[in-house]
Amino acid sequence: MANLSHTEFVLLGFSSFGELQVLLYGPFLMLYLIAFLGNTLIIVMVIADTHLHTPMYFFLGNFSLLETLVTMTVVPRMLSNLLASHAVISFTGCMVQFYFYFSLGSTSFLILSDMALDRFVAICHPLHYGTLMRWAMCVRLAGAAWATPFLAMVPTVLSRALLNYCHGNVINHFFCDNAPLLQLSCSDTHLLEIWDFIMALAFVLSSFLVTLISYGYIVSTVLRIPLASGRQKAFSTCGSHLTLVFIGYSSTIFLYIRPGKAHSVEVNKVVALVTAILTPFLNPFIFTFRNEAVKAVLRGQMQRLKGLQEALS
Repeated sequence: MANLSHTEFVLLGFSSFGELQVLLYGPFLMLYLIAFLGNTLIIVMVIADTHLHTPMYFFLGNFSLLETLVTMTVVPRMLSNLLASHAVISFTGCMVQFYFYFSLGSTSFLILSDMALDRFVAICHPLHYGTLMRWAMCVRLAGAAWATPFLAMVPTVLSRALLNYCHGNVINHFFCDNAPLLQLSCSDTHLLEIWDFIMALAFVLSSFLVTLISYGYIVSTVLRIPLASGRQKAFSTCGSHLTLVFIGYSSTIFLYIRPGKAHSVEVNKVVALVTAILTPFLNPFIFTFRNEAVKAVLRGQMQRLKGLQEALS
């Protein structure tokens, strides 16, 4: 079949709801704004407050930045499409969205594994923590987590740009996801599917194994702590991280660690909302506002603002 030279794609989004899809705009907008403001607040606090200038919060700041960028890549267009009668995205815009969504998503999993390594060293090797997790090492870990996916995703997005899209230009999703794009192609995508699976193994499953092994050692070490208060404190520093690890990895493994085009797209839309909106929304609450150090910083900032208001009045 001859290739149709599409200059744009139609995004079906939540059109199955019919005219009721406009009712999704309010809740999605609220979740997006809370996620954006909450993660931005984390980034500002990590940069501005010297009490948070530690490896743990350095990686948390990176993760919050990634969550902010992931939502900005997908959600604003999704919101505008909910109000549009005909939701379209240019071919170039689709490829750009594809590239940044999967690059940022892969980076976030590597940062999560960096955070697990940091907790592993802090709990299992506390006497060597200052030496092993010095700033140069933290910067190298974060730099590798950012650079590797962005470089590895270049051939992936180029391969999508060169596919023959003979089965129309209607993407049954709210963004340019991988499976719906492959379903539109009449090219042989067997090698691409193998490459996608290799990429998923490299970035998702490998980082998951690092996290799993790290927490295996952490649990073993914590259970040997004689005092119950000590065990509770150690587990409390890891509980928030494990919550996001479970949500992030379970949804991504469900969506992408499955080679082939035979995906239930309607189910995938719902699960994709977890990574696009729900996880960034939960991050400030799960990771930060339960943290005593961050709450102390927030209380200090509120007291300073209150004192400034009293001085001005």
